[in-house]
Amino acid sequence: MNVGFVGLGIMGKPMAGHLIAGGHTLFLKTRREVPTELISAGGTACASAKEVAEKSDVIITMVPDTPDVEAVLFGEGGVAEGLSAGKIVVDMSSISPIATKAFAERIAEKGGSYLDAPVSGGEVGAKNASLTIMVGGEEAAFDAVKPLFELMGKNVTLVGPTGAGQSTKVANQIIVALTIGAVAEGLLFASKAGADPAKVRQALTGGLATSRILELHGERMIKRTFDPGFRIELHQKDLNLALEGAKSLGIALPSTAVAQQLFSVCVANGGKAWDHSGLARALEIMSNHEIA
Repeated sequence: MNVGFVGLGIMGKPMAGHLIAGGHTLFLKTRREVPTELISAGGTACASAKEVAEKSDVIITMVPDTPDVEAVLFGEGGVAEGLSAGKIVVDMSSISPIATKAFAERIAEKGGSYLDAPVSGGEVGAKNASLTIMVGGEEAAFDAVKPLFELMGKNVTLVGPTGAGQSTKVANQIIVALTIGAVAEGLLFASKAGADPAKVRQALTGGLATSRILELHGERMIKRTFDPGFRIELHQKDLNLALEGAKSLGIALPSTAVAQQLFSVCVANGGKAWDHSGLARALEIMSNHEIA
């Protein structure tokens, strides 16, 4: 396929690379210069998102937040200006489900189809093509794009109609944040009590408490490797979506609110760009004790 890819950061760059390696023709745009390795691999840099859309059958966006998606799609020189009937826009960013539905309607007015397809798995998953991809939209558009998804991820699911992918991602981010907090509290308790946190983690990975977060982020907490990964400021954005959505739905998410406040402690201590496993630092600051 002729595929457009807008947003070539920590996640987008390796994802686009997998599509090129899979034999597709890539047209690329990002805020900075398109990475030279993608050009060397066969990708083509474009001057605008409009140009990307004009040259592509499927246009993928992978940018940080709802306003960024709106700007890429509908701003001056945006994707919408280069659309024609039959093209498919796939937003793989993590943004508001409500805004997603509005964006899909505007793309439909241009004759295009729209899929929201946020991902989970972080930088490691992007590099290893092992992302979980949660998709909302029409089945026909999903079937057309599925071969591309399968080059970037291993668990690809059409969850439901437009917006369902983003709602699933919000649920994912709630669970991830709370599990990071649980792992941090457990390791902090064990460490303060005099146990070796590395051995505690090793023991726990063989029991019911095991999880990918205990395996990966527990190790980060012990080794103090808080370089992203997935930045705290981005996880805060996702939890804001959760809390705003909860308010509109009339439900309570008290533990999510606590996790958001712990992330805020990190930000107040210079940690907005830490990996989200750095939530442990908030608990350490309050307890005056490091897990390591």
